[in-house]
Amino acid sequence: MKAYLLFQNRDFDLNDNLAVNDQTLIKDLELNTLFEAMALGDEFLHEVARKVILSGHQNDVATILYRQNILKDCLKNPSIVRKIYAISCEAIDSKKRGWFGIFMRYPSSILHSSIDSLLILLDLLDKLKANANDHSDKFNSEGFTTLFELLKYELNDNYFIKIQDYLQDLKFRDGILFSTELGMGNKGTSYMLCKQLQNRKSWKQRIPSIIENYFPFIGDSAQNWIQKIFDPANNKYTFYIHPRDNSGLKILSDLKDEGINSVANALAQSSNHIINFFTMLRTELAFYVGCLNLNEQLANLGESISFPNPVASQQKRHSFKGLYDICLALTLKQKIVGNDVQADDKNLVIITGANQGGKSTLLRSLGLSQMMMQCGMFVPADSFSANICDLLFTHFRKEEDSTMNSGKLDEELSRMSDIIDKITSKSMILFNESFSATNEREGSEIANQIVSALIEKHIKVFFVTHLYAFAHGFYNKKLENSLFLLAERQSDTKRTFRVIEGEPLQTSFGDDLYRKIFNDN
Repeated sequence: MKAYLLFQNRDFDLNDNLAVNDQTLIKDLELNTLFEAMALGDEFLHEVARKVILSGHQNDVATILYRQNILKDCLKNPSIVRKIYAISCEAIDSKKRGWFGIFMRYPSSILHSSIDSLLILLDLLDKLKANANDHSDKFNSEGFTTLFELLKYELNDNYFIKIQDYLQDLKFRDGILFSTELGMGNKGTSYMLCKQLQNRKSWKQRIPSIIENYFPFIGDSAQNWIQKIFDPANNKYTFYIHPRDNSGLKILSDLKDEGINSVANALAQSSNHIINFFTMLRTELAFYVGCLNLNEQLANLGESISFPNPVASQQKRHSFKGLYDICLALTLKQKIVGNDVQADDKNLVIITGANQGGKSTLLRSLGLSQMMMQCGMFVPADSFSANICDLLFTHFRKEEDSTMNSGKLDEELSRMSDIIDKITSKSMILFNESFSATNEREGSEIANQIVSALIEKHIKVFFVTHLYAFAHGFYNKKLENSLFLLAERQSDTKRTFRVIEGEPLQTSFGDDLYRKIFNDN
């Protein structure tokens, strides 16, 4: 059985390749805040959230929509989903409790452990099936519908009856019957476990009726003679081992293990097969449980979510309403100002304007929403539509580092060189105050050359900058595929933390902050 709750035709692999720049993305976009909100202290949920989100760049539009539909079912039925997840967790815990360590190398130990494990797992499968029977009509997604239909078909009543009967037989309460052959050195070979016949008369019990039916004409003495010949007691050999004969007991135990070895291994494989199903079910549901945890926290903050509209990478779409920085909302525990932007058919978006006006916050929200969309999650916005990208890169200004062996500009160019080695025409890159470690003229020229090369290769670029010459130079080119945004500043110098379309300004209004700080003091 398969879960198939993250992919339509394969299991999710926790060892899937993550983004090549995963550690940079985690730091620049503050992704750990998102992971922790999804995990709520559960290490397994944290790990699954990290792996699913950071491997989202590999998903196509069909996979994203497939997961969205499953997540919509989860949001409608959170208690049922959590109950199914709890059943899968209980199955994994049962395996840990049933581990016998070094004794598991003996077939008899493997057999008894596997029987105990299967009895527990059968009970959990029955609970899983009960949930499928009781609640399948509440789920509409292909993933859950397929899973519930599979459970109903595979785990029918006849299945449970047969398995229970088999497990009772394998307890061998009436002893073990197996056949073998003598091989080289009179050693046993070709051991085969035999099923004991039940409710069938023995030869001894059947002899009188045979004589009566087939030999009615012979006398009593002849009948007694024939009965002695066919008496099975004359064809059986029985030996007894002294209670203190340790060697004999060891030999008998070895014979028993040889006889049950194949069935013990088969039963262990069956147990592992069911455990593997529960393991994958738990892993894939963990992602959706993390989404439920996140949604509940956002709902408590009064923040909105929506399911994005992903499109193919070649369409170059990016538009949204009410987009906010989800990690900032989770950190501050309050509602965050959202932004509306229409950037469809744009390869270049340059964001300038007032200091502390929300430019970097918007940039992070763009990166976070892109990653959330591509892994199949909802996004922090009233509406959101964007093309998928095969890789997302960030090039953010770093704080001063006393351990650096070269200057900040050299470090920025070195990081840019690493990005260029990996970036593709279907990628997206976010720049935050890049190349500002030098003078205005030199920084603008570097930024101009790099951005020109990127958009020539149809790479989508979002650039937050205070480099006026760079920003205004592109504005004057009047490129159809470019958009210019300003961090809004009101006439009384207050920041609204919204962005609006507008021509780049030559000032960032740093004097507003100066007056605010020193006037307040």
